[in-house]
Amino acid sequence: MARNSINQRAIEKHLKEIAKGYERAARRNPIRVPIQMEAYAEGGALPGRDTAEGAPVLSRLLLWLEEQAQLSSGSYVNVTRFVEEHQLDGEDPLVLAFELEKDDLVKVLRAYGGMPHVHLTDAGRAAIHRLKKLRTDRAARLRCTMDAFLRWLFDTAGNQQPADPALFLTSPAAYFAGSAISSDDLHEALAHLVEHKLIELIDTDPATVAITPQGVSCALAGGSVQDHTNQPRPGTTYNNYMPNAKGVIIGEQQHFTQNNTDGVDPTLFAQLAGYIGQVSTTLGMSDADRAELERVAQDLHTEATSENPEPGRLRRFATQLKDKLLEAGTTIAATMGVQMAEQALAALTQ
Repeated sequence: MARNSINQRAIEKHLKEIAKGYERAARRNPIRVPIQMEAYAEGGALPGRDTAEGAPVLSRLLLWLEEQAQLSSGSYVNVTRFVEEHQLDGEDPLVLAFELEKDDLVKVLRAYGGMPHVHLTDAGRAAIHRLKKLRTDRAARLRCTMDAFLRWLFDTAGNQQPADPALFLTSPAAYFAGSAISSDDLHEALAHLVEHKLIELIDTDPATVAITPQGVSCALAGGSVQDHTNQPRPGTTYNNYMPNAKGVIIGEQQHFTQNNTDGVDPTLFAQLAGYIGQVSTTLGMSDADRAELERVAQDLHTEATSENPEPGRLRRFATQLKDKLLEAGTTIAATMGVQMAEQALAALTQ
């Protein structure tokens, strides 16, 4: 009987050839994560923070790498120099290099004792071209400036304390597509934020601004300013009620009017109820406590939007909300709610 023989060396050689074929194909057609550009044009939201266009520091790094490549073509550049030259003490050069590498924007050379030396790829050069082209998009620049400023203001003065808006221009966030945001860009963005009641101008010398409860709500939602201002008017589910410019909650009372003869202004109470409905899920309360908070807020909403709001009921519901918010903790959302309740209650005594 003939004995079947297996040529093990031939099999190993064949497998190596297959592996080499895959490697060659991978080098010719590397897997890339697309750099998002559509969000600027369509919805106004910044692209994800993991892409160069959406991260101010990464955008600046890409453009800096282009400058270095022009000085010394073909050389690997140490990213630590970028961090030191721009005084970005809070940034890790290795992390920045890896962030660009994962999108195939640079190639990292791991041969200098852990120092992040990088070289621009073709994809990186294409991204730089898009960044420069993006700078000419005025609408995208304005949207970026509004988003970046509101987040900066929330982080630095989220308790409604006045802040000098000019300080924003010195922050690492004050960049769009790798270029510094100008004072003209900032002034235009401030005008839009004031118009949408996300910030308030304070009459000081020099002029300052403070974030409003609506601005805090926008920041807590995590979306863009454009998302916040373009959101559709909610229906009859209470958690989605938002007050309009006069503080009246849009929803069941689409054509609501008041014939109030008692001298009670329910505006602040309606705003408080709307705010609770917006942030109740962010307060970290138990389901039972949150349900009770929303029930009281709904009662306040009903009373505040009735034809003749009764001061005693307004005071009782607002006080209950204030107490429940104090029990919820010291988060910014809860603190803002307490301040709104105190302002509403103070209005009853005037």
